[in-house]
Amino acid sequence: MSETRTEDTKDAAGGVRAAGVEGGVGLTALLVAAARAIETHRPDSLARDVYAEHFVRAAPVSARWPVRPRQVPAGDGDPLWGRFARYFGLRTRVLDDFLLRSTGTGARQVVLLGAGLDSRAFRLDWPPGLVVYEIDRPGVLAFKEGVLADLSAVPRARRVTVPVDLRDDWAGALTSAGFDPAAPSVWLAEGLLFYLPGPVETGLLGTVDRLTAGGGSLAFEVKLEKDLLAYRDSSIYTATRERIGIDLLRLFDLGPRPDSAGALTAAGWSVSTCTPFGFTLRHGRGPLPEPNDALEGNRWVFAHKRGR
Repeated sequence: MSETRTEDTKDAAGGVRAAGVEGGVGLTALLVAAARAIETHRPDSLARDVYAEHFVRAAPVSARWPVRPRQVPAGDGDPLWGRFARYFGLRTRVLDDFLLRSTGTGARQVVLLGAGLDSRAFRLDWPPGLVVYEIDRPGVLAFKEGVLADLSAVPRARRVTVPVDLRDDWAGALTSAGFDPAAPSVWLAEGLLFYLPGPVETGLLGTVDRLTAGGGSLAFEVKLEKDLLAYRDSSIYTATRERIGIDLLRLFDLGPRPDSAGALTAAGWSVSTCTPFGFTLRHGRGPLPEPNDALEGNRWVFAHKRGR
């Protein structure tokens, strides 16, 4: 994963907290936050995140990005703040539903891998006694903490931040923070695996398997094995690159991708792999296929570990 610069980026109050998200993969967290903010204020919103626009406004690099539908004149026809943002809104809703459904069956530990600016600990209606562990780099979590503190935000579950890079011993840091591998758990890797080399993805999910007791659940997002550079001129990637300076194809790892769904199946998990477009049809809102579509290879994977 890309390192994030930590020097001399100031927010309006003169602090340095925005440095944790301005650059590399951290910048994409702001893109997703802006999309969630726009989705929040749509009349037909699929997911509401009242904290998202505050993250966007707190970082100088994103302070002028749109956070309301009225700031996107072309609406859903805008490839970046329309179609792409609707994709992130749909993804947020689908994964919210997965987490609430999974914790509704007894799991009381949720682990957000590469948590970024995820505010689910604050906005979802969690069952009693639940703990949300958020793993990400220290700079990203520090930026997030500063914004949430300014808002006097109160989590709806016990929230434990684990400031560690996923290239380091994150499993040791997680268990040291109180995570119990013998108890049921739910895991989420939202918009993370694209950025990791294939062997790192394999190692990460192998560790999740090792730390997950029977009855645990996992959701993650992958891209099908193909030449992503063929989509360099797709409307989504072009708009993201030219309008806000995020070249996703330079951030994604373009090496061979592992069959992580197949590996989990072989390890005893029941796995389903879904296209986002199927959820668009289910909810009546979100992106549908189009020519030269950068989203056509995206898959959302939902896995459940069988009890022993």
